[in-house]
Amino acid sequence: MSGTVDVVALPDEPGLAEALAYGDSYLAFRQRFDRIPGVQAAVLAEGDIRLSSAHGLADVATETPLTDKHLFRVASQSKTVTATLIFQLVEDGVLRLDDTAGQLVPELTASPVADRSIRELLSHSAGLFRDGADGDFWQLSRPFPARAELMESLHDQRAAVLPANERFKYSNMGYGLLGLIIEAASGSSYQDLVDRRIAGPLGLVDFGPELNPDRAAELASGYSSLAHSEHRSLIQHVDTGSLGAATGFCSTATDLVRYFAAHRLGDTSLLTDSSKRRMQQSQWQVGSGADRRYGLGLALTRIGKRELIGHGGGYPGHCTCTVVDPQTGLVVSVLTNAIDGPAQSLTHALVKLIDLAGATARPEQPSIDPARFTGRYASLWGVVDIASLGGRLFRIHPAQADPTDGVAELRIVDQDTLQVAGGDGYGSFGEQLTFTFGPDGAVAGVRGESRVSLVPWEKFTVPAVVQAPFRS
Repeated sequence: MSGTVDVVALPDEPGLAEALAYGDSYLAFRQRFDRIPGVQAAVLAEGDIRLSSAHGLADVATETPLTDKHLFRVASQSKTVTATLIFQLVEDGVLRLDDTAGQLVPELTASPVADRSIRELLSHSAGLFRDGADGDFWQLSRPFPARAELMESLHDQRAAVLPANERFKYSNMGYGLLGLIIEAASGSSYQDLVDRRIAGPLGLVDFGPELNPDRAAELASGYSSLAHSEHRSLIQHVDTGSLGAATGFCSTATDLVRYFAAHRLGDTSLLTDSSKRRMQQSQWQVGSGADRRYGLGLALTRIGKRELIGHGGGYPGHCTCTVVDPQTGLVVSVLTNAIDGPAQSLTHALVKLIDLAGATARPEQPSIDPARFTGRYASLWGVVDIASLGGRLFRIHPAQADPTDGVAELRIVDQDTLQVAGGDGYGSFGEQLTFTFGPDGAVAGVRGESRVSLVPWEKFTVPAVVQAPFRS
């Protein structure tokens, strides 16, 4: 079940329209394959929304289709907004990155976090505990902490788990503290600053630090994991209290890509390029992989040749991710309404498909239209996609988390035949795929790799028992 789908591309984006058309089909498949209630996605390139789509359900019980207008809790993507507000106040001369919590929030002067700086809090270098002494608000067994409870937690002698700058140590409490610092330094509420200095200038109408009760009906329902059950349970939405600056934001994918696009170098809607470069500079390597790093309020990752910024977010019932190429302005956001939704892998998959199409774009038009062969085909062994990306045909396995892993290019031989011209030696390199077409010109069947027969996916069924008719 799908919601709104809109794909647009400009002539200077080689292969983008094809990549997004196939990418959206891939998202639809993954929504069903991974048993995710709903997936919402948006892609922005060269300043324009090129994809806005939704697949699945906003509410399972009522069978309400998910649309690209439904709101999601984007959780830790909120941290990027908090960091942006901090840098706006730094540019105003109101704050310095080396200012400490105790200087800015006098109530914390005697606390163990008083000497921790804004820079250390932004980069998760302050050594603070992650969620306080009792994090069961993440399981909804108690409310998220109000301001008084946050202050009490920050005075707890256990709050400073490590010395500052010892290592990367993620802390929601640290970003809750940054929210207090923003309010103390600006004299305004966090909500007011977001409205005046981010949502207003960018024209974002579906973007804010906490759910507006008047818009509760627009929020996609959230669901539990399949890790401990055959079925997902509905998870009620709750406010995030004093941790709104760390995890409270609501948005659509479309508003998220518009917001993150303002972090492209050269865009001065929110910050100067100097501030953006400081935010985007790596402070810590996260884990053993060099491709995962953290800056000041931004997660950094490398996909192919792209150095991307962005953030993921996990809220009870929602899992989300947005990435940005600050050099080109490409922004990709995927939101899921399941606590274990594979938002990050889906976001990265779209980037990889876009790059595959751009890297292989064919400047000349082939004599035989590649679209003649494209589609999703099935056999007992699973599903195979034949997709046109940049004017070239590829065999793709959509059940893989990375659809570009093991992809094989297919060369057009004639009106009915393709040849496997890529992939590894475990495939059918050099062999041919033969197609049969119905009277309407649609593909009726394919003799595919290993010369196994495939039929269009929507026509394929598996019986209750797969029997061998040749057996006596």
